[in-house]
Amino acid sequence: MYEIIANPEDYQIDQLVNGTGNASIELSREERNNWAGEIINFSEKLNEFANKSKELAKLFSSNDKISATPASLKTLKVQLFVINDSLNSALAIADKLESDIVKK
Repeated sequence: MYEIIANPEDYQIDQLVNGTGNASIELSREERNNWAGEIINFSEKLNEFANKSKELAKLFSSNDKISATPASLKTLKVQLFVINDSLNSALAIADKLESDIVKK
């Protein structure tokens, strides 16, 4: 048996869960399947992102000529930083959630 011990305060979402109670409940098969489906959706989006990243890297490492304006290069750089920051945040949250699901 596993228990999810995620504290909403640790994720700065405590205001969203006010009034939901603290009593443990057992998740039904249907609810578990719904959660599994959501997590699979995350995984599929990550796979899609990985494929797009590989294609972009392939383009930049190719011998094809690439031209750009300084503004478009700056935009590319900024957007890649945004993506990187988002991925780092997502990985940190995933690590925290992983540690908040414990085997009993």
